[in-house]
Amino acid sequence: MSMILEGLQMIFTPGCLLIMALGVAIGIIFGAIPGLSATMAIALFLPITFEMDAAHGIALLLALYVGGISGGLISAILINIPGTAASIATTWDGHPMALKGEAPKALGVGIVFSFLGTLFGVVLLMAIAQPIADFAVTFSPMEYFAIGLFSMTMVIGLSGDSIVRGCIAGLFGVALGTVGLAPIDSVKRYTFGIYDMQSGFDLLPVLIGLYAVTEIFMLSKHRGEAAADMSGEVDKKSLKIKGFGFSIKEFKSQLGNLFRSSVIGAAVGILPGIGGSAANVLAYSASKSASKHPEKYGTGIIDGIVASESSNNASIGGAMVPLLTLGIPGDTNTAMLLGGLIVQGLAPGPMLFSTNGSFVYAIYIALLLASFVMLIEEFFGLRLFVKLLNIPKHILLPVIFVMCVVGAFATNNRMFDVFSIFIFGAIGYIFNMVKLPLPPVILGFIMGPIVEEKLRSGLMYTNGNFFAFFQRPVTACFLILTILVLVWWGVKYVRKMRSSRKTTA
Repeated sequence: MSMILEGLQMIFTPGCLLIMALGVAIGIIFGAIPGLSATMAIALFLPITFEMDAAHGIALLLALYVGGISGGLISAILINIPGTAASIATTWDGHPMALKGEAPKALGVGIVFSFLGTLFGVVLLMAIAQPIADFAVTFSPMEYFAIGLFSMTMVIGLSGDSIVRGCIAGLFGVALGTVGLAPIDSVKRYTFGIYDMQSGFDLLPVLIGLYAVTEIFMLSKHRGEAAADMSGEVDKKSLKIKGFGFSIKEFKSQLGNLFRSSVIGAAVGILPGIGGSAANVLAYSASKSASKHPEKYGTGIIDGIVASESSNNASIGGAMVPLLTLGIPGDTNTAMLLGGLIVQGLAPGPMLFSTNGSFVYAIYIALLLASFVMLIEEFFGLRLFVKLLNIPKHILLPVIFVMCVVGAFATNNRMFDVFSIFIFGAIGYIFNMVKLPLPPVILGFIMGPIVEEKLRSGLMYTNGNFFAFFQRPVTACFLILTILVLVWWGVKYVRKMRSSRKTTA
């Protein structure tokens, strides 16, 4: 109890509260601007924390983290461009709602369930951090391979009307992930003699190209009256919003979705190296698979927003589990936080709880407080966000385009990433023309390298014997689940083909 009180004293000071309020606001801005991200916000402000008190410095970084992850929903809903990788799935139902004049409602749903997802992740972190970390640390590469492979079967659920098209898109994403130096032996693959391609494609330029630049290309096709129609203007009536824009009945109907998606987000966050960029896609796919009306997903329903936003924010608490208990960052954001903790003379790991227990509680309190500050700031900014729809596209798109270029360059400070966004923009444009879905590309790109690396590591561990994977209970369980899912989708696809043939006959 004394450690909790000491943690409260560290955070609840006027200076720390002001720092957190500013940090959340800045994080929201970075998350909302396409091309920027929570990682970039933390990286830019990390040097500032060097001269700050440990509690104030870490509180600022945590505020930037929470605000940045949530802020991505704003541009995802309003302009169909995810502000961060963790908001990819938010575009799939958020923007269709905005096009139907329900932008305030979509934003309100996103904000509330972002808040609830963050709370879930932090409470989970506080309650079962040590046991979960102890379980996760026993995982070998074989377990990670099986979990990753099972996650990749979710690509089928994101395939839309055509499973074949979705699988083609997913395999294309996996192929993109093979560019560069191979894991384990660092063999050059598909570099074509270009030095910059040895590092492969970074996630942020791929995301910016496939979503932001593609969207700009698609919108720039419209000229004259057509362009005026797409200026984004909304009826003033749609700007009127009461509370967060949705009813208690709608809220209650999403409680199951909230819990399932938050569990997925927190669980994915705990596994190092995956993070919210995969969590929101997996949660969306799981929500769609569990729904009684999966055909409505992608048309503009709140279920998709709830799944995406609750999962990506729940991954915040999940990613903090391995960071605090093992000293292993769960994603790029917590990797930055690891640097901040070390600079402050704090060594994350099991000993942190015994030597600096009060500081651990200060971190818990800072995360909880940041989530409440995020809810308040985004609630009062809700009406301002909606007014962005009134900005004509011929003014808004060039600004977004410049920010995309700046964000791509700032990722690794190389022009190769800038050229990449144009290439992926063209690829995304072609995919839209031939009706190939983009979500499977992203999932394949994220999960492909993880699965490959863990497979090769596992085979080295078993001397090339793949059947030894089935001797480990967790690995065998997920591999069997993968086979069952593939068989189920195969049977479903065959039945659908037969029924369509009977209909045409």
